Amino acid sequence: QVQLVESGGGLVQPGGSLRLSCAASGIIFRVYTMGWYRQAPGQQRELVASFTSDGNTNYASSVKGRFTISRDNARSTVWLQMNSLKPEDTAIYYCNARLPIRHYWGQGTQVTVSF
Repeated sequence: QVQLVESGGGLVQPGGSLRLSCAASGIIFRVYTMGWYRQAPGQQRELVASFTSDGNTNYASSVKGRFTISRDNARSTVWLQMNSLKPEDTAIYYCNARLPIRHYWGQGTQVTVSF
């Protein structure tokens, strides 16, 4: 049974930081591209950052320079360090594990950036 369990969301003031974690089980973690997506109310889910099995990272232009994705294959965990948070970063953040033929989602964690 595949599980992706996110944690680390919460309420933070603009300019603050949060670190999201996603612990995976039931998959051969090291072969998957791991990604973070987000979905704000009334909007489509969008890619925030991804980290391929061969070490390449990709970021949405809106978060480049502020967010950092990292992974530890030995711990089957991927993180998203979010700095200089803005109100427009408010969304539910989802962890994703992807191969060309399948992908899996976590349940999501809420991030709210507000005074």
